[in-house]
Amino acid sequence: MKQIALPLSAASDSPPRIVVGNANAAAIDALLEPDAWPFHSAILSGPPRSGKSLLARWFVESGRGDALDDADRMDEDAVFHSWNRAQESGRPLLIVASRRRGEGEGRWQVMLPDLGSRLGAALELEIGEPDEEMLGELIDVHAQMRGLPLDVSATDYLVPRCERSHVGVENLVAAIDRLSLERKQPPTLTIWRDALEEAGRGLPKAS
Repeated sequence: MKQIALPLSAASDSPPRIVVGNANAAAIDALLEPDAWPFHSAILSGPPRSGKSLLARWFVESGRGDALDDADRMDEDAVFHSWNRAQESGRPLLIVASRRRGEGEGRWQVMLPDLGSRLGAALELEIGEPDEEMLGELIDVHAQMRGLPLDVSATDYLVPRCERSHVGVENLVAAIDRLSLERKQPPTLTIWRDALEEAGRGLPKAS
């Protein structure tokens, strides 16, 4: 599976690489070609912990353009002015939101008419949920971040049984790490099983 090494001045809690898989490949392909975006703008949305902010950092630090993270929680006038600056400068603007724009409960509903019409012309990008191949790579990345020894047999056991979501993988690896530390032993089949049960109950939640 393809991966992107991060040219970031990253904090120690940042992943060492971006896993490229079924969930984000189309979005990343578009981020590589910002000159093709309509009105120099694109909106990136996706589920929690799916790497939206990480991709925005990579996009900015690789020199491809500017980014607004959590734009759906920002003052709409500020988003509007950023969009206008992108038009004036011709510099691509990536707008990151936790919710897709549109009508209905849970959607990003833009109240400022001028902003709504402009965002409607932007390229819409979305990260989905990972398939099994990508889940395995994500488990490896989160284990590497924690210095947790998980071999191929662990991944083969965990992938078909874990929640198929970005946050679910993160919670599972956090549970394995915590149980291994508490029991003062390397992660074994018993720990994998207990972590799967714990993560399935939604506890503990990864921050």
